[in-house]
Amino acid sequence: MLYGSMDPNERFRARRDQIRRRKRRRRAAVLGLLLAAVIAVAMGAKLVDGGGDTVAQQAETPEPAVDTAVVVDPAAGTRPTPLPLEIRGVHVTGPLASLPGKFDEYVAMTKYGLNTIELDIKDEGGEVGFTPSAVPLARIAGATRSYYKPRLAVAKAHAAGIYMIGRIVCFQDPQLARARPDLAVQRSDGSVWTTGAGLGWVNPYDRRVWSYCADLGAAAARAGFDEILFDYVRFPSDGDTGTAVYPGKTSQPRGRVIADFVGYAKRRLEPLGVRVSTAVFGLSASRNLGLGQIPRWMSEHADIIMPMAYPALYNDGELGINSPSAEPGETVFRTLADFRKQLKGSDAQIVTWVQDFSGYTPEQVQAQIDAARLQGAKGFLLWNAEGVYTKQVLGPATTAP
Repeated sequence: MLYGSMDPNERFRARRDQIRRRKRRRRAAVLGLLLAAVIAVAMGAKLVDGGGDTVAQQAETPEPAVDTAVVVDPAAGTRPTPLPLEIRGVHVTGPLASLPGKFDEYVAMTKYGLNTIELDIKDEGGEVGFTPSAVPLARIAGATRSYYKPRLAVAKAHAAGIYMIGRIVCFQDPQLARARPDLAVQRSDGSVWTTGAGLGWVNPYDRRVWSYCADLGAAAARAGFDEILFDYVRFPSDGDTGTAVYPGKTSQPRGRVIADFVGYAKRRLEPLGVRVSTAVFGLSASRNLGLGQIPRWMSEHADIIMPMAYPALYNDGELGINSPSAEPGETVFRTLADFRKQLKGSDAQIVTWVQDFSGYTPEQVQAQIDAARLQGAKGFLLWNAEGVYTKQVLGPATTAP
């Protein structure tokens, strides 16, 4: 261990104090320049009103039977919704959103400090939470469900000042693999390859799969989501991966295949005024996991990289920590240190996933958030598959770093 037997909480206080002193010195040095820049902008800038429907109008407008095509005026320059100063959000599944009053409960968490909700568009089972009429492949695959109406959910969230992220699980997709074996990762006999848990994956080399994911992202963007998060943006990691066959496989490194997909999605969705983010394994910045996740390459296209820095996923000894699960704050701190190195020079922001499961106490959840803040992350999202969250950690930092 780098810090011997020093208590983890004491360690974070020491780190925090040191980093705060350093940042205060930097602020003092640039304050004059900052004030001058603000004055210059105020004197020379012109405000442009882009128009658009208000949230109230959206809420009163019935859900259309058919998604209308978005025509982007290049002169208008469609822009994404401004990011919260710090993203503080939770993960919500489609089935949870379908429960009467449940989505309202998450919206009401704004009183604790929540300002972001990530709602599943397509989940790990390949299910799509609504029926996007402009994406016929979702219906052909039998993937569509009636968990929620996207426009109404987004309007309700926006009315409460909540930033909305739509999550799309990409290449693990049992629904599409079963309905369209030609799009799936296959076995040598042409049958659908599956993981140890029997889950089918679709082929990361197949541009038709890329189009399907981007089409779902476009449908969510047209419904008003502010950001599209692509998850499972990688090759499969469990099961007998050595027997997996990828039709159309090229000589490109896996990392470039995945980065190219992110670039394709960005080109498709950027004109619709949404950000593009990707979820990646927490260790993907520390070493090449062989799954196609190279954060440095992905950050060439993504606006936000979201490390899944769940301490429960780390083996003992990872990152030089004897028991990562027992030291969640230190685990997140060292994880994000590696991400900062990989993303140096990139415009991509870091928003970390925080473990809020496996019996973690509020103090252990808070330790992860404190570590993310010390590393300069743009924010955090709490993950709990059951949708039960530690509300008291959602508030902003009580003291400025």
